[in-house]
Amino acid sequence: MFSRFYRERIRGDAEFIFTGLVHRAGALFDEKKFDGDENAIVDFKYSSSPNITWWFDHHESAFLSAADAEHFEQDQSNRKFYDPDFKSCTSFIAMIAQQRFGFNPAPLADLVHWTDVIDGALYPDAKTAVEMKAPAMKLTMVIESAPDHGFVPSLIPLLATKSLAEILEEPFVAPLLPPLLKRHELSIGILRERSECKDRTIFFDVTDHELEGYNKFVPYYLHPESVYSVGLSKSSFRVKVSVGSNPWAPLEPEVNLARICERYGGGGHARVGAISFPVDQHAAAIKASQEIVQELRAAIRQS
Repeated sequence: MFSRFYRERIRGDAEFIFTGLVHRAGALFDEKKFDGDENAIVDFKYSSSPNITWWFDHHESAFLSAADAEHFEQDQSNRKFYDPDFKSCTSFIAMIAQQRFGFNPAPLADLVHWTDVIDGALYPDAKTAVEMKAPAMKLTMVIESAPDHGFVPSLIPLLATKSLAEILEEPFVAPLLPPLLKRHELSIGILRERSECKDRTIFFDVTDHELEGYNKFVPYYLHPESVYSVGLSKSSFRVKVSVGSNPWAPLEPEVNLARICERYGGGGHARVGAISFPVDQHAAAIKASQEIVQELRAAIRQS
C-alpha cells in the first residue's frame, strides 16, 4: 500500500528495497539499514532515528520508550502517523494517503478488506479462520512460513498490482502451498494434544516442534469455551510467548494483553500481544508464560 501510494503521489521513479523487521529481544533496529534517500517503517515500532522519513503504525505498544513517544509528538514532518483504532496498518495507510495526499486506494480494496479481516480477526467463526479457504488466508499462511528471506520482498510489489488469487498462482508461490496445508493439518493435531484449557484460559507449549507460524485461531477452534490463550513456540532466533483472546469468546475479554506483554519487554494490542526472548533464555520464557497464565486465570475467576 505504501509503495503504490508513494509511486503515485510522491515520486514515480522511486526504487524500493524491502527489509523485514522482527520483534526480537535486544535492539530492534539496525541503523545501517536506514541508508535510502527515504526510509519508511510501516506496521512496526517507532524509531527516533533522523534517517526515518516515513512511519505508520496502529499497535498500542508502538513506542519503545516515553522519549520515543515524545519525539513522535514533536514531529512536524507530516510524514509520521499513528492510530491504534485501525484494524490493520494497511487500511490506516490507505486512509491517510487518500485524505492527506489525494491517493486513490480503490484498486487495492480487496487487499484492504482482507488485511482488516486477518489482522483484526474479523472472521465470522473459528471454523472459517481455521479452514483457510480464501486466497488471502492461504497467502498469509505462505508468508508466515516462508523459509527464504527474499520471499516477502518479492511478493510485496505483486500485492500492489495483482489480485490475491493471481499471486497464489505465481511460480514461486504455488508449489509452497500443498505442503503447508498438510503441515497446517498436522499442527491442529499437535495443538489438540498440547493445549489445556482451565478457567477459560488455554496454555500450550510447542517449542519442540517447528510450529512458530501456526494458525493462531486453532486453539479457539479446539476450545470454543476459552477467553484467553498463552502459547510458547520457538524459532532459530527467539522463543516467543503469544498471548491472545478468543474473538468469539462466550465472555468479553477484559484484560489489556498489550499491557501485560509490555511488562516483559513485548507488546501488541489490547486483545493480542507477544513477547520475544533470546533462544538461550527458554527458562525465562517459560516463567513469563506461566505467570501470565496464572494472571489471566485469576482474572477469569474474579470476573
